[in-house]
Amino acid sequence: MNRLDGKVAVITGGCSGIGLATVERFVAEGARVLLADVQEGPGQAIAARLGQAARFQRCDVTREADVAATMAAAAEAWGRLDIVFNNAGAGGARKPIDEISGEEWDATQALLLRSVALGIRHAATHMKANGGGAIVNTASIAGLQAGYSPIAYAVAKAGVIHLSKVAAAELARYRIRVNAICPGYILTNIFTASSGIEGDAAQRVKDALAGMAPRVQPVAEAGCAKHIADACVFLASEEAAFVTGTHLVVDGGLTIGPRNAWDPETPSPIRQVIAAATRGT
Repeated sequence: MNRLDGKVAVITGGCSGIGLATVERFVAEGARVLLADVQEGPGQAIAARLGQAARFQRCDVTREADVAATMAAAAEAWGRLDIVFNNAGAGGARKPIDEISGEEWDATQALLLRSVALGIRHAATHMKANGGGAIVNTASIAGLQAGYSPIAYAVAKAGVIHLSKVAAAELARYRIRVNAICPGYILTNIFTASSGIEGDAAQRVKDALAGMAPRVQPVAEAGCAKHIADACVFLASEEAAFVTGTHLVVDGGLTIGPRNAWDPETPSPIRQVIAAATRGT
């Protein structure tokens, strides 16, 4: 514990899911945390529950003025800014490339990619002033391969991965590290919220996903927000002092390869073809 003792952090999207789990973990590790979100009621309640180590700031990450004010609020409250977790997001537009409108595309990129660029930009001002810092950005395995999300989301997350690398190169001279985390199937509200599923139906979907996850990846358990919070603590801490410009995949091995690569009960498609073609010879 206390791996972040004395550090000041901003976490966007801090009222639920990965963001909330990371806020709670950072506080437990000794950090003072400004949780930023558009959900004012829940945000104020979370900050009150966590005590003097946490504060809430309303922030719409698609608005540059809100992002700048959030970074400034943390620095003003505690005298410095050491860590930023650019995490806020949602599923975005779900239409395929031959149906999506320009407005839907732009809105998704603004929420998932532009917001991260603005978070880095306005965090850097304060981190340069105190001699360095660590920035962590939420990307996704959808930014690595096709098939895990709608196209606008996938392209935005691929952008976050490359943005993290390029920003790390530009900010290295100021001792600011920049990295990304690529979650796999993590059981949060994003799957139901992005599809407009609510109430009992949402719970049924969550239960179904929880049952499915252990069967589709090498690590036979469902991913949860804590797994990403653990990764974020590492990348934000001095334990990762020599790590920058990379992305950490936290997906239970989902992207490790085709199922036959890790499941001995699943035969190789190539071997199946060869066996069928040579049968009887």
